[in-house]
Amino acid sequence: MKSDNVKIGVDRAPNKSLMYALGLTEEEIKRPLIGVVSSYNEIVPGHMHLDKIAEAVKAGVRAAGGTPILFPAIAVCDGIAMGHIGMKYSLVTRDLIADSTEAMAIAHQFDGLVMVPNCDKNVPGLLMAAARINLPTIFCAGGPMLAGRLPDGRRTCLSHMFEAVGAYHAGKLDEDGVQSYVEHACPSCGSCSGMYTANSMNCLTEAIGMALRGNGTIPAPYSARIRLAKETGMQIMKLVEQDIRPRDIMTEAAFHNAETVDMALGCSTNTMLHLPAIAHEAGVSISFDMANEISSKTPNLCHLAPAGDTFMEDLEAAGGVYAVMKELTKGDLLDISVMTVSGKTMGENIACADNLNTEIIRPFDDPFMKTGGIAVLKGNIAPDGCVVKQSAVLPEMMQHEGPARVFDSEEDAIRVIYDGGIKPGDVVVIRYEGPKGGPGMREMLNPTSAIAGMGLDASVALITDGRFSGATRGASIGHVSPEAASGGNIGLVHEGDIISIDITNKTIELRVSDEELEERRKTWVCPEPKVKTGYLARYAKLVSSADKGAILE
Repeated sequence: MKSDNVKIGVDRAPNKSLMYALGLTEEEIKRPLIGVVSSYNEIVPGHMHLDKIAEAVKAGVRAAGGTPILFPAIAVCDGIAMGHIGMKYSLVTRDLIADSTEAMAIAHQFDGLVMVPNCDKNVPGLLMAAARINLPTIFCAGGPMLAGRLPDGRRTCLSHMFEAVGAYHAGKLDEDGVQSYVEHACPSCGSCSGMYTANSMNCLTEAIGMALRGNGTIPAPYSARIRLAKETGMQIMKLVEQDIRPRDIMTEAAFHNAETVDMALGCSTNTMLHLPAIAHEAGVSISFDMANEISSKTPNLCHLAPAGDTFMEDLEAAGGVYAVMKELTKGDLLDISVMTVSGKTMGENIACADNLNTEIIRPFDDPFMKTGGIAVLKGNIAPDGCVVKQSAVLPEMMQHEGPARVFDSEEDAIRVIYDGGIKPGDVVVIRYEGPKGGPGMREMLNPTSAIAGMGLDASVALITDGRFSGATRGASIGHVSPEAASGGNIGLVHEGDIISIDITNKTIELRVSDEELEERRKTWVCPEPKVKTGYLARYAKLVSSADKGAILE
C-alpha cells in the first residue's frame, strides 16, 4: 500500500507516532488509508450538507475495511459571488482546489481518495486533481437542489430569480414580486436545480465513469443520496484492491463519451472550459473543434432549465444520466467498452437503464434538436472560437445581425441595460473580462438575465470574452478567443460596428475589413491590469486562453 511509506518500519516510527496522536488504533493504521475530500462549508447552499455526505462515505469505507480520513477542499458559491469582484475568484478556485488536493494527498500518502464536491468549480477542480494524482479515486457529489414553487403553484429556480431582477428594471415586476422569488426560488440544500454548471459537471462525472449511478441527479435532500455516499465509500475499497486508477478510466474515449452526453443533456457552456482542463491533467487533448464535430451527430434530448421548464429531480425520475446514455447507444454514439469506477464497463452499467419519461428525455429519433446543446462559432472576432448554448437560444435568434454596443466591463454594461439603453437589434459586447483581462473570467449571468427578464432575449445578442453561468439563456456567446487583453479582435470593436451571428452555420463576423482592423490595432493599447496584487495577479500571468480550458501554464 502507498500508505506503507508513512507507517511501516522503524524508520517510519516518527510518522506513525503522529497517527497515534490522531487517536488511530493499530488496527486502523494497518488498513488502507482513504482520504475523504470534503467540500463542506456554511456559505454555499450546495455544500451546507456535505458534512453528512462525507460521514456517510466514511461509514461505507469503514464497512468495507478501510480507514477514512477527512480533509477539506474550498468552494465558492457562484450565485453569491455574482455581479461583483467576488466573481473574479470563482474560476480561479478550480486550480487552487486541484493544487491543494494534490498537496494533501501526496504529502500524507493516502491509498485512495473519495471526492465529495458539489458546486461549479469544485467538481472540475477535484477531477483535475484525481487525474493528476492518479490514485484510486471515486466521486460522490452532494446532489441537486429541489425546484422551488411560487405561491401561485408555478415551479421556479435560480435562473428565474435573476431574470426577475431584469423584469423589475423593465417595470414588469414590483418589489413584492421580486421578494416572492427570493423566498421560493431556492428551497433546499443542493446545487441549484437546473442544468447549470454544477449539475452539468456532476452528470458528466457519471458519463466519464468517475462516479456511481445517480451522482448527478439524485436530489440532495433524498435519503437515496446518503445511501449512494455509503455505497461510494464501500466501492473505493474495491478500486484500491483492484488498483483501478483515474487514468484507467479518464481515457480519450471516456472524454468523447462525456462530450457526447454533454450535447445530449444541454449542459452549461462552462463544460467547454472544464473538460479540456481535466483532459489536460489526464494526458488527453480535446479541442473546441471536437465539440462541433460531436454536436453535429448528437441529438439534444433534454431541455432542463434554463432551456426549458423541467428540473434535475425530473431527470432523476425519468431515469437519470444512464437513461440518456442508453438512448445515445441507439445511434452508436458512445464507446461503452470503457472502464468505470463501478468496476464494470459503461455498457454493463447502462444495460438495465430505461427512459421512464420521454417528455423529459426525448427518444433518440425524436429529439428537441437534431444537434447538440452547445455550438462553437468562429470568425474574425473570434478566430480561435467562442461558445453558445444553442439549445437555450430562441429560434429567431439563431441568426442575428446588429450594431455593437461596446463595454469594457460587466458593470458598465449592466448599468446601461438596467437604464433601458439597449434596444432591439443590438449586440452587446463585454470585453476585458477574459481569463487574463478579468482577471478570472467572470460569469455574466446578471446582464444576460437582465436582457431576458426585460423581454429582449428575442432581439438582442451578447458576446463576451468572459463566460456565462449555466443559468444563462438566449443568444449569449462567451469564451471569445483570443480575449481582448491578449490582443484579440474583440478589443478592436467600435461602437456601432455591425456584428453578424449565424449559430446554425457556426460563424460570427465583425463587418469590418482586415485592413481597417490592422489600422485600429496600431493605436490599440491594452488597459492597465484591473488587479495588480495577490492571487489574481499571479493567475493572470499564468493562465491560458479560454479555448484551451483556461489552464495554468
